[in-house]
Amino acid sequence: MTIKLSILDQSPIHPGETADEALAHTVELAGLADRHGFVRFWVSEHHDTEQLAGSSPETLIPYLLARTERIRVGSGGIMLQHYNPYKVAENFHVLASLEPGRVDLGVGRGPGGLPRSTRALQRYMAEQPDYRDKVLELAGYVGGRPLQDGHPLAGLRATPVPSVPPEIWLLGTTVQSAELAAELGLPYVFSLFIGGDEDEAVEAVRIYKQRFRPAPSGSGRAEAIIALAAIAADTDEEARSLVPTHRIVKVRLANGQTVTVGSVEQAQDYGRQAGIPYTIEEKEPVVYAGSKEHVLAKLLEMREATGVEEFMITTNIKPFEKRLRSFVLLQEALKEAGQVAT
Repeated sequence: MTIKLSILDQSPIHPGETADEALAHTVELAGLADRHGFVRFWVSEHHDTEQLAGSSPETLIPYLLARTERIRVGSGGIMLQHYNPYKVAENFHVLASLEPGRVDLGVGRGPGGLPRSTRALQRYMAEQPDYRDKVLELAGYVGGRPLQDGHPLAGLRATPVPSVPPEIWLLGTTVQSAELAAELGLPYVFSLFIGGDEDEAVEAVRIYKQRFRPAPSGSGRAEAIIALAAIAADTDEEARSLVPTHRIVKVRLANGQTVTVGSVEQAQDYGRQAGIPYTIEEKEPVVYAGSKEHVLAKLLEMREATGVEEFMITTNIKPFEKRLRSFVLLQEALKEAGQVAT
């Protein structure tokens, strides 16, 4: 059993950098991933922030597809609560028609921003269906199948219909998200770098595989990826020195909603903008940092615990050259250990 590596890039804007530079780094990193045998390159969606430039994955993805040759490119993810499933399907059908077999559609439940940006994105929406229903409707459109009898829009198809439809991946950070992916028969990504709990990652993947039910909208088999933060350098000491000094910050609202944000200040802003009582929880992030051999050993441990063969790596470090170097070292480690799929 081998390991496959993919990349999730959030287009971080480090102090002293501009959004233009951050997006240029994303493009350069996608090219490196394409040349070095990574499986996928996904970009994220974040709103109303000066720290991340990736607010519109559906705009960035076609640019990256045009600048690469073989790697799969996709969203990690589209925050589906803000959008109409029909339009999302149309957007990704166009992309998949332009680049057959290279497009992934990762979708998530989170807001990708503070309540203010959520209100802006949803300002003119007449209704807000349940997330599960929106995922089901999206899965019904993708691939060109008409919606089934009993749906208010029965018979509708999202066109153009690509020869190879985009792959839908459900993103999550909890056991509940794994249960939903299993119920709907969709591929699943557990975002360990957000959740920060290795035991929950192991349990979520176990439940996903145990409860998976094949569905027409999926591949028919349980497919899971763990997305995690990792930093590889020439020595353990150098890698540890590159680890950002941040913590995982969660806002727990009185209505039961929990959202992960980037800082205590953002958590306080979130609570104030939500306008209801809240608490803030901080915890240490899970970051695999060390030499390439050390990071590979950690990946092998997680593979042994979960059976997952593909890991999606995010590495938001500076300087940018160290970020590039980290990914090169990880792929080198796989090759030297004979872990690269042929």
